[in-house]
Amino acid sequence: MHLNQLNYGIVGLGIMGGSFAKAIRENILTTEDSLGQIYACNRSQASLSMAMSEGVVDGVFTSDEVDKMLCLCDVVFICLYPKATLEFLKEHKNSFKRGAIVTDISGVKGIFEKELPSLLRPDTDFIIGHPMAGGEKEGYAASNAKFFVNHNYILIPQSFNKAENLELMKSLVSAMGFTRITETTCDIHDYKIGFTSQLCHVIASALVQAAPDNQITAFGGGSFEDLTRIALINAPLWTELFISNKEKLVSHIDLFVEQMEKIRELVKNEDSESLKEYLSDVREKRISMGSIQTKKE
Repeated sequence: MHLNQLNYGIVGLGIMGGSFAKAIRENILTTEDSLGQIYACNRSQASLSMAMSEGVVDGVFTSDEVDKMLCLCDVVFICLYPKATLEFLKEHKNSFKRGAIVTDISGVKGIFEKELPSLLRPDTDFIIGHPMAGGEKEGYAASNAKFFVNHNYILIPQSFNKAENLELMKSLVSAMGFTRITETTCDIHDYKIGFTSQLCHVIASALVQAAPDNQITAFGGGSFEDLTRIALINAPLWTELFISNKEKLVSHIDLFVEQMEKIRELVKNEDSESLKEYLSDVREKRISMGSIQTKKE
């Protein structure tokens, strides 16, 4: 079946769920011969009403009506917090359409790997996924299909996934604008995301809290603003992500603190030569990081 003939379901019409709906509408269900539909379920009626009025979705369902939606959908994006995603799968496992592809967007994956085999019926395929895109604000009003353009999508294939469903998922995210698909394992995902995402949010948060006063930003030239953009943080979500991945995240924090101590000592001791060498190494390492475009890890 072609992508424009499938029915898509979005569970959780916030910034990410809304962005998925908009990307599907703008890039896949674009022509008059498109037979597919987009359905959405959300706790907030305001988000559902907005999406309907904008023509982004074709049908909306409240939380207590979600089972009616699931049986209509060929592909379902569950855009909830990690633990809520697990609970949703357990509670609604018998409501998904036979043969449906179900996927998540969670920032931690270890919690899924242990329970996945028992979460869905054999005739439903759960594909673990993580779009590496989004924005700082919350809610459907902040959603945007352009968030996905030229970004990376992480897929974590499992032994029970059907090959044709994985290929369909790759075609779908590519059509939405993602230009790089990385396949990996849950453990590698959590380790690397713990560094490239969670640690960065920790650092941004700590930097804001380290400011001696709120007026110091009057002297900002862009560096502070760039470094703390992600400090506009969704506290409940990131608390759950940090704690769910605590072993890997704490190990990254320890390594970061070690490097901060090195720089602190070099500056304190006015060790110019060692500091220049250190910073030169940093520059070279960052340049080499920028050139890495791995397709599979």
